[in-house]
Amino acid sequence: MSTAIEFNNISKQYRLGLVSTRTLSHDLNRWWKMNILGKEDPYLKIGEVNDRAHRGESEYVWALRDIDFKVEQGDVLGIIGKNGAGKSTLLKILSKVTTPSTGTIKARGRIASLLEVGTGFHPEMTGRENIYMNGAILGMSKNEIARKLDEIVDFSGVERYLDTPVKRYSSGMTVRLGFAIAAHLEPEILVVDEVLAVGDAEFQKKAIGKMQDVSKGEGRTVLFVSHNMGAVRNLCKSAVVLKDGIVDYKGEVDEAIDYYLKTDKITQEISVIISEKNRKKDMPLNVQFISAHLFKNKNVFATNEPIEFLFKVKANRNVDSFRLNTTVFTMDDIPIGSVSGNSFFSIKRDEEKMIKFTLINHNLAIAEYKTSFSLGTGNYSTGQTDYDIISDILTFKIDKFDSESNEYYALWNKGWGNVAFQSETIILD
Repeated sequence: MSTAIEFNNISKQYRLGLVSTRTLSHDLNRWWKMNILGKEDPYLKIGEVNDRAHRGESEYVWALRDIDFKVEQGDVLGIIGKNGAGKSTLLKILSKVTTPSTGTIKARGRIASLLEVGTGFHPEMTGRENIYMNGAILGMSKNEIARKLDEIVDFSGVERYLDTPVKRYSSGMTVRLGFAIAAHLEPEILVVDEVLAVGDAEFQKKAIGKMQDVSKGEGRTVLFVSHNMGAVRNLCKSAVVLKDGIVDYKGEVDEAIDYYLKTDKITQEISVIISEKNRKKDMPLNVQFISAHLFKNKNVFATNEPIEFLFKVKANRNVDSFRLNTTVFTMDDIPIGSVSGNSFFSIKRDEEKMIKFTLINHNLAIAEYKTSFSLGTGNYSTGQTDYDIISDILTFKIDKFDSESNEYYALWNKGWGNVAFQSETIILD
């Protein structure tokens, strides 16, 4: 299989705090060193790692540093990393929106990019006019664009507004049209940067399906940036993890996502004092969480070993009946299942209580998990009202199978999912 994109030592340096990237003294110094003395750019030797969380000493930062990898034709490559890791900068260089400070990119074929809402659109032109303009930029003839027009309009779902200036489109409509143009005008390389998150669930599903068709059926190459690990896992074959402007990991998509989540996740405690950052906003707080703990400070379990939690709660008014619910998630935010507490408690205003909650017969496969909890009244069947919800706390790990209760799942494959269901089958006469 031939190489579609080759990144050769790509670096991008920015100067902080200025509208211009240069000063006269810097430009003169650079010109003297490079043109008179025949030396390399002196400012490429300085600069700090692009760690946005810490104040540095240098006015120069490296948004990207020595990026070096290849993408094969027909591959769907995910590019993941936290905000500021350099993902968008890399795609902007590939799309020739900006230039690298050092290095080169070799790309074989036309590149269609969807980097942000409204990329490549003229706001005063209609949707129809922007379709023709984008096609012309990609090097297509008017007749070629006309043959694709109905497909683009149908996919985007904006037919009613096709002859309306794009400046009157919502962000969702703009993304729909932009993606439809990029995907249907036959580029050899399709670059999509996070913008699908603006669209609704139905459009996201359509867009991911289209990218799969483009890569598998038509052999075109897709670069996909997203913070939605579920979408990356479903769409991509391989992935690159960027951290502080460098390639931290490259490999199969499952391994890359697992590496990213393990190295970049928010540190979780086995004992948490609940603060506003953990709590869902605008809750009535008739009863609220004060603290949450993994009982006996234990956070590693075998399959079907009971998982015990301990909570301290406080009432802000008299409550005749309340219960505690939990939902278990994978580390990439996929819900595994929910359990409603079958015990109800009463509590008086300003009273505090300790509640022990145990997950039993959960049958979770080997992996890491995180939890969310709610206090409220009612249940799923009768209707419920939540008083307090806390999210993404108390991470625990299933590290081995309990052979006595789960002997049939000793060789469980992660690709089968995170829950090893138990079942019974009978033959009816």
